[in-house]
Amino acid sequence: MPSLIVGPVTISAVQSDGVVNFGDTLVINPKSTSKGYSGSGGGNTGNFMQTVTFVSATNTLDTDAVDSNVAGNN
Repeated sequence: MPSLIVGPVTISAVQSDGVVNFGDTLVINPKSTSKGYSGSGGGNTGNFMQTVTFVSATNTLDTDAVDSNVAGNN
């Protein structure tokens, strides 16, 4: 299905493993995965962001061995 984009599009950066797609796509599979921890409002992105956080705590305890298996996508 063709895509029609009306309005401004801002792409600030695309890294070597990033995907930018406009148009027909059936499946996009990740080639790599990672896990990151950030506090409240730490992952927000945008041109005009405002966050108000009084208390923030991040739980980094991770007991499972495998989170995302992408071995079949390479």
